Formats: sequence, structure tokens, C-alpha cells
Amino acid sequence: MGRLTTHVLDTVAGRPAGELRLALYRLDGADRILLVETSTNADGRVDEPLLEGEAMTRGAYELVFQVGHYFRVKGTDLGNPPFLDEVPIRFGIEDATSHYHVPLLVSPFAYSTYRGS
Repeated sequence: MGRLTTHVLDTVAGRPAGELRLALYRLDGADRILLVETSTNADGRVDEPLLEGEAMTRGAYELVFQVGHYFRVKGTDLGNPPFLDEVPIRFGIEDATSHYHVPLLVSPFAYSTYRGS
């Protein structure tokens, strides 16, 4: 059974980014369809897969991470406007029976991602 998961690491603090808000959208042409809004737990992960079973379908998706809000709550001076506020990651799911893991490593001034396992 396929599933989509994520986790977020705060590279400034060197620990998981707990309580970071994120949203998952399915992309359909120019339309973005909201599928899930959630937050990470203390381990920087979401408690349930973002997609699984029949909800896991082939297509284009976007995860939007609210990193500006996360760092503001931590007391980080981000400037106005912040360099990074929302971090969108667009990706495709080709095989709906596979596990797709989209992690985010983030600081107020940089981020990286990859397809994890």
C-alpha cells in the first residue's frame, strides 16, 4: 500500500521542527486542491500519513510548509519581509503503491529536500 509522509528538521537548532504547520495540495492544471492541513509533532513528523490507500493517487502535488511562522514563534528575528515564509515543494507521484517521503531541512535562510524512504 502506498503512502506519503514528511518530516521537518530545524537545522539552526539541530533538532526536529515540532509544531510546524503545513498543507498538502493536489495540482490539477492551474488549480490547487487542498487535501490536508496539519502540523508536525515533537519529532518533526505528522502523526498520520498525508496520503495512503485509495487517497494515494498518481499525479502532481505541492506541500507548503509555514517556516516563517515556525521561526517567529521560536523568537527568531526574520526581518520584514522574511527571506523564507512559506516553502512550497512541488513533486510528482508516479507509483501510487510506493512510499513517498518528502522531508524538509530548514533554517530562516535556506532549505533542502529529497525523496526519502
